Amino acid sequence: MVIGTVTDYGDQALLLQFDSSAEVLAWSDAVREAALPGVVDIVPAARTVLVKLDGPRYQGVVRQHLSKLRLAPEAIREAVSPADGHIDVVIDVVYDGADLDEVATLTGLTPQQVIAAHTQTPWRVGFGGFSPGFAYLVGGDERLNVPRRSEPRTKVPAGAVGLAGEFSGVYPRESPGGWQLIGHTDARMWDVDRDPPALLLPGQWVQFREVTR
Repeated sequence: MVIGTVTDYGDQALLLQFDSSAEVLAWSDAVREAALPGVVDIVPAARTVLVKLDGPRYQGVVRQHLSKLRLAPEAIREAVSPADGHIDVVIDVVYDGADLDEVATLTGLTPQQVIAAHTQTPWRVGFGGFSPGFAYLVGGDERLNVPRRSEPRTKVPAGAVGLAGEFSGVYPRESPGGWQLIGHTDARMWDVDRDPPALLLPGQWVQFREVTR
């Protein structure tokens, strides 16, 4: 499998475009492991990977290297399935979210089945965004793919665990938000006194674990 569309992004970066988050993760891993000359950062997003370069002179060189990279089809599947059950971070969650019943209705599951689906399948950190410490988690149970709320909330508390489309995530601080809330956690997603400050980093494997109050 060859890489997707590659376009110039200014004169010091290349933008790689893909059709799925699994491809984004797999190719992010491949580009990182290739250790290409002049690459200073690799920034995944929902359907793109931004490859930042150490100056314009590297654009042509890196583009050539990228055209030679090949990826086996199974690498896409493995990108959202942890090898040997490896988990980097476990997050304890009390499943008392205001939208838990709504998610159950949307998915055709019971609330307990929603919880089981959220906890039994590992998630992978695809990319960060929205606010410091917020990680978009992908690769969970496909039955949990639900739309955002039609009316976003003006205030979502820190630690709220939510679902939106193919993603799950944890709000690191109080903020507006339109995700379907299914629970909350006391885990600190962003701590400036921690190195690194973010609890979840791109590529890590995450397992949610149900706990009681």
